[in-house]
Amino acid sequence: MANLIIGEQAIPFTLPGVDGRLHSLVDYGDRMAIAVIFLSNSCSYVRAWEDRLIALQAEYAENGVQFIVINSNDPEQATGETLERMQARAAEKGYNFPYLQDARQEVAAAYGATRTPEVFLFDHLGTLRYHGAIDDNYADPSAVQEHYLRDAINAILAGDRVSLEETDPVGCTIVGVQV
Repeated sequence: MANLIIGEQAIPFTLPGVDGRLHSLVDYGDRMAIAVIFLSNSCSYVRAWEDRLIALQAEYAENGVQFIVINSNDPEQATGETLERMQARAAEKGYNFPYLQDARQEVAAAYGATRTPEVFLFDHLGTLRYHGAIDDNYADPSAVQEHYLRDAINAILAGDRVSLEETDPVGCTIVGVQV
C-alpha cells in the first residue's frame, strides 16, 4: 500500500524530463487537480492504458488538470527504461504531459508507489484525493465499467468528495524500488 494516505499532502519533487528541463511539483501549483502517475516504457499494462491517459489529459487540460508522469524503474536493472528510451516513447506516443525520470527512485519510495501505472490524484490544495488504478479494465477500453480516475477528477472539479478514494493499482512492479 502507498506511503501517502488519502487526505495527506503531496510530497514535493524535482526531476528531469524528456524535454531536457527540470520539472518540480510546485511548477503546477496553480492547477485544479494534479495526477502524479508512475509509468514505464515497456510494461504491458501501461501500454494498454497509455492512449486513455493521453486522451484524459487532452480532455481535462482546459479545466486545469495536469498529469505528471514519472518513470521510476531503475535504468540499470530494467532495459528499455533509460532517459533516451523515455524520450523516444514520449515522441512516438505524442505524450501531452511531462514525462520525468526518477532514476534513483526517491519519489517512488516517498510516495510508496510499487506499480506501473499507479495514480496519485491531488486537488488544488495538494491533498491526496484518489490513489489507485486508472479504470477497471486495462485490457479492453470498451469494456470499462468504472472510470476511477475520470470520476475522481470530475468530483474534484465539481468541489465534491471523491466517492471511491482508493483502488488497488494494477500493473507491473517498479523495478528496483524499495519502499
